[in-house]
Amino acid sequence: MTRERLINTALLLGLLAVPLWAWVADEPFTITLATRVAILALAGVGLNIALGLGGLVSLGHAAFFGIGGYAMGILASHAQSFSPLMDSPVLIEGTKSMPVIWLVAIITSALAALVIGTLSLRTSGVYFIMITLAFGQMFYFFAISWPAYGGEDGLSIYVRNDFPGLNTLDPIQFFGICFAALALALWFNARLARSPFGLALNAARQNPTRVETIGLSPFRLRLTAFVISGAITGLAGALFADLNRFVSPTMFSWQMSGEIMVFIILGGVARLYGPVAGAALFITLEHMLGGLSEFWMIWLGLLLLLVVLFARGGVIGLLAGRQVAHD
Repeated sequence: MTRERLINTALLLGLLAVPLWAWVADEPFTITLATRVAILALAGVGLNIALGLGGLVSLGHAAFFGIGGYAMGILASHAQSFSPLMDSPVLIEGTKSMPVIWLVAIITSALAALVIGTLSLRTSGVYFIMITLAFGQMFYFFAISWPAYGGEDGLSIYVRNDFPGLNTLDPIQFFGICFAALALALWFNARLARSPFGLALNAARQNPTRVETIGLSPFRLRLTAFVISGAITGLAGALFADLNRFVSPTMFSWQMSGEIMVFIILGGVARLYGPVAGAALFITLEHMLGGLSEFWMIWLGLLLLLVVLFARGGVIGLLAGRQVAHD
């Protein structure tokens, strides 16, 4: 077993052990912090498929995060108010079922990623970064000007949605759902990276001309990765909204996109468990330093600067040494 695999295993077991200890010690707030880490790491895993495997620096992934959140908020709000989502020509009602909400969040986020990716991937470099940022801001300002679902004030959900056989209001059970989603996404990402598609995508990132000469389309490879990335990030958005029982336009903001990218950079770009390490480090710093000063992000910026300058592989790369990223 390689050093990086040992680090990955320890990281995942640590993320599982902390809330279990908090459950025994009756510390529900610590369980909530661990749940935030799992959800935000899931969003990072989504972006890491586009960024780490495809080399696509997207500053608009908050669009998919927000779409997933609003999919939850809209469906749940109609269910709690007993009002139909659409009554003509076909009656469509809201729902409090998590699996149904997740399916809607994944599909709508994937469709949005398909449209955005089809347009954005016709550019490259800084132009791609800016056009994805522009799409994210479009969704942000649309949500602000959408009074039917709270506008700038957002939308509150009174009771957390349901999952068959579980009490989702119990913090440890809801953490279990989020942890399972993260573990499944990590497994899927690992399989994807080793699949023929993943190898072709990695080749397209390094030398698209050679990939094209053997009959593969770099555009289609990148678009597929972008759609998968958006779908996973949308699922994370739905879980995040369920955790807070609240959804607002800030889920679409460029700051949210930046935070998701920070998780990956801190943990290690293209490292399988990089988003997990980055999200855990981010939430830990926010919890420990946020209570000391409202300017705690100065220290985060300093840490990010040190990582970029002296640990290009992120925290996992620094600990693991020169290992294969998706080992």
